Amino acid sequence: MGQILTKERMRARAPAPTPRELLPLGRIIPGDCIEAMRTIPDASVDMVFADPPYNLQLGGDLARPDGSHVDAVTDEWDKFASFATYDAFTRDWLAEARRVLKPEGSIWVIGSYHNIFRVGAIMQDMGFWLLNDIVWRKANPMPNFKGTRFTNAHETLIWASMGEKAKYTFNYRAMKTLNDELQMRSDWVLPICGGPERLRKDGHKVHPTQKPEALLYRVMLATTNKGDVVLDPFFGTGTTGAVAKRLGRDWIGCERESVYREAAMERIEMALPLDESALSTMQSKRAAPKVAFGTLVETGWIAPGTELTDRKGRHAATVRADGSLAAGTLTGSIHGVGKDLQGAPSCNGWTFWHLVHEGERKPLDAIRQLYLLATEP
Repeated sequence: MGQILTKERMRARAPAPTPRELLPLGRIIPGDCIEAMRTIPDASVDMVFADPPYNLQLGGDLARPDGSHVDAVTDEWDKFASFATYDAFTRDWLAEARRVLKPEGSIWVIGSYHNIFRVGAIMQDMGFWLLNDIVWRKANPMPNFKGTRFTNAHETLIWASMGEKAKYTFNYRAMKTLNDELQMRSDWVLPICGGPERLRKDGHKVHPTQKPEALLYRVMLATTNKGDVVLDPFFGTGTTGAVAKRLGRDWIGCERESVYREAAMERIEMALPLDESALSTMQSKRAAPKVAFGTLVETGWIAPGTELTDRKGRHAATVRADGSLAAGTLTGSIHGVGKDLQGAPSCNGWTFWHLVHEGERKPLDAIRQLYLLATEP
């Protein structure tokens, strides 16, 4: 009897699901992130992606050897009086993130050596269960201009569930397909944000630490599903919102700086969502090429929905969001679908599949080579 009553009490205390119409979906909540998150109902969010201030502790302006100015992070939002102050801030926003996450939700936090170890320890103290630390190795990092240290060529992402026994979403099959049928590793090589993706105003970066959409694309495709709610407490210029819109996820942002909010909304309004067929991904094959086909998709070099054909136009397939192809009832990697269509024992999808690029029909490998040239250090 006592056990039954205990279970009934536990059910009574469990938060009821929050109706979606009560959530501020597709909105940026202005103001301090901690106060903003307090307006979001308990257990209502499927994933949190957080890019908090790194507390870089820069002593002043940075200059290159030629005397020119380095556009580094010198904004007030990245300045804290002490490590204790930063730790208190971290505990407060993580407490709110934990409150709004569903029991089966997960959280991603990105940082550098300045802060990520402090954040990780606090997360463990609060009951989060660390699933992976992901090393984002930058294909084109900023050099160390003074030559006094190693070049900072990576950042670290922590991915954690709500507890040791908690359930969470991981789309393993989609990640393997994105990586040319190889199990996705915890070191990701992606370029930093640049080119037309980098938001600028009057010739200056709108935000000093804008993250590349390819990074959020992989995070979201791996650990959320279509229709999930993604919260970004440090929304900045809206990379999370733009990628969520493309992938059919709902988003909520928190951002105190009005210039960032304005840039983010303008950017998200221009983002085009993928059509329903392209959003389908593989549900539950040797040496890796220098770049996976999925990387071309998530970095925008080949858009989901693009039609591929063989050189003579006898076979056709459509690119999907995770880098898989669909050809009638056949789905799989560029190699697998090519093999099955030909009834062959194997197929090199890089040379078999072609697409129209700048008015010419080219093999996928030509696009891969263009990508490699564009992202050379």
